[in-house]
Amino acid sequence: PDPGTLASVLTEGVKNTIGDSRVKVTYEPEYVPAVPPAMPDIPPEQLAGMIKATVKVEVLDSNIAYLKIQHIIGEEMAQKVGPLLLEYIWDKVLPTSAMILDFRSAVSGELSGIPYIVSYYTDSEPLIHIDSVYDRPSDITTELWSMPTLLGKRYGTSKPLMILTSKNTLGVAEDVAYCLKNLKRATIVGENTAGGTVKIDKIKVGDTDFYVSVPVAKSINPITGKSWEID
Repeated sequence: PDPGTLASVLTEGVKNTIGDSRVKVTYEPEYVPAVPPAMPDIPPEQLAGMIKATVKVEVLDSNIAYLKIQHIIGEEMAQKVGPLLLEYIWDKVLPTSAMILDFRSAVSGELSGIPYIVSYYTDSEPLIHIDSVYDRPSDITTELWSMPTLLGKRYGTSKPLMILTSKNTLGVAEDVAYCLKNLKRATIVGENTAGGTVKIDKIKVGDTDFYVSVPVAKSINPITGKSWEID
């Protein structure tokens, strides 16, 4: 008689069976599938202002940069507002002698942002195989490589980089941290991250209002041969 309670019981049963906390059963009679938003047709200055609201930048004592990021933008957005972000954010931290990347509140992001961010902390040559993402619905594996050219200058490979994590650090930010850690480019400090995924689909169960949320893509690091997901 109570679909919500049934969904909760089913979720617990699934978790106990397969040991994956990301798989959930929900009852959503009003559910409407989300459509990925198109690139907003608004001035780059306004877009940059929106992005700045999710980023905090400071130069601390001892010339250490502090960069707090809540959302990792994708390459398309970065190309559109990049010059403004360079002026507002990146140019302030480039002269510093070390950097702290704060991902403790980073809960969203775009897959194309992974090589974009990682490349700022690596050399332009040789190109580095950063990550591979297998997408089950399409049966396609996409390799992510470092980028030979970027907007602005790279932070480089010699200056210390520390990444702060928390139990809320989720998805793309987890991938960035894992890649930089295994490239021996960054030191990770903080809690174990959420153990999310790069992509989740919500699948309708027959002719009902029940849905199963399940990971449908997997990140595989070329160095470890493993995934950061769930770990």
